[in-house]
Amino acid sequence: MARAFITGIAGQDGSYLAELLLKKNYEVHGLVLPDFVLEKSWLAPLKSICGTRLFIHVGNTNDPKVFPALIEQTRPDEVYHLAGQTHVLESFNDPEGALELNARATVRLLETARKMSPMPKIFHASSSEIFGSPAQSPQDENTPVSPQNPYACAKLFSAQMLAVYRQAYGLFAVNGILFPHESPRRDEKFGTRQICRAAAAIKLGQQKELRLGDLSALRDWTDARDVVRGMWLALQHSTPEDFVFASGELHSVQELVEVAFAAVELDWKQFVKPDESYTRPADTRRIIGNASKAKRLLGWEPGRRFAELFQEMVRADLERLRAA
Repeated sequence: MARAFITGIAGQDGSYLAELLLKKNYEVHGLVLPDFVLEKSWLAPLKSICGTRLFIHVGNTNDPKVFPALIEQTRPDEVYHLAGQTHVLESFNDPEGALELNARATVRLLETARKMSPMPKIFHASSSEIFGSPAQSPQDENTPVSPQNPYACAKLFSAQMLAVYRQAYGLFAVNGILFPHESPRRDEKFGTRQICRAAAAIKLGQQKELRLGDLSALRDWTDARDVVRGMWLALQHSTPEDFVFASGELHSVQELVEVAFAAVELDWKQFVKPDESYTRPADTRRIIGNASKAKRLLGWEPGRRFAELFQEMVRADLERLRAA
């Protein structure tokens, strides 16, 4: 039985990845923060196998002792490093926290892994934010990088350190360059989930309107479940290489709004109100991924498409709000 260790196992990506690996007959270990409550998490449906095939470890990647203790204790075949600060705005508010969680913690993991025998395979969740405002569109693994926020700087540092350890120590280390990816488990601090939840709440009479800024902003959105499948495929490849995971399609925030409100049979124009306080400087970036390498070498393809994904998110929020 293969053994995996997942940092950030309680989050959107981590919980889906745990489910995927368990279906593939892995023994799964995961790191959670001290305030974690299983019954209130996405892992709650897996409670019956906790302690047999799923093992939860409490700790914080800020603690220098966490990785040496847990990785050496569990001796995984594969490590999926997903934990960290995940929001760009948060990284401006706390740049030191972004560097600690998204950079230094990664180095501590790499140091632990390279001292082990055999060394575990490492997957690091990097981000399309490392490209900044690229001149090249779409972006692939060879696109020049130019991060423009603390979050992206920290992610790029980690990605480059993975490359160093891959070359210097022969570590099987992979960077997954992840473009925005969504699901019904998306945290509510992200705009995509806020829009879907608002459509559901307005349908149920629990909210009157939704205030938004720029509706013309474009994004390349992918299903999170497809992305975690790519993570696993990347570590099964014969050689450690970096991969872009993206849909290769651009859609505007307005298109998302239209899909979300149509899913509950509402005219979005009656409920979505412009609000300049939500408007940021014009984002003219064309951040769109070219995942042809992952398709060619891993056989990876995105599954759920744009409309289907966000319709599902709205339906999930409808169910949650009705049950609340």
